[in-house]
Amino acid sequence: MRYVAAYLLAVLGGKAAPAASDVEKILSSVGIEADAEKLKKVISELSGKSVEELIEQGREKLSSMPVGGAAPLAAVGAAPAAAAAPEAKKEEEAKKEESESDDEDMGFGLFD
Repeated sequence: MRYVAAYLLAVLGGKAAPAASDVEKILSSVGIEADAEKLKKVISELSGKSVEELIEQGREKLSSMPVGGAAPLAAVGAAPAAAAAPEAKKEEEAKKEESESDDEDMGFGLFD
C-alpha cells in the first residue's frame, strides 16, 4: 500500500508516469526503505494506465459491494430499537456521571 501511496503522491507532484526512483525518493524521505521487487511490481502494474481511470474503476467496484449494517435493523424492526434508545441513553448518562467523578482526582490529588 505504501508503494501505491508514494506512486500517487508522485502523480500529484506532476509526474505523469513516475519511475521507480521517484517512488523510492518519496519513500526514503519518510524513512521507509523500498523493497525493489514490490516496487517493480507496482510500477509494472500501473505503467501505461491513467490514475484517474483506475480510481474511477475502483469506485465502481466499491459501489457494488454490499455494506450491510442497516439490513439486520430493518429485519428486526425499528420499533424495538426506538423503544430501547431512551433507556440506553439514561444508562449512558448515569455511567458518564459516575466516571467523571471517579476520574477527577483518581483517589489522590496532584499537589497533595
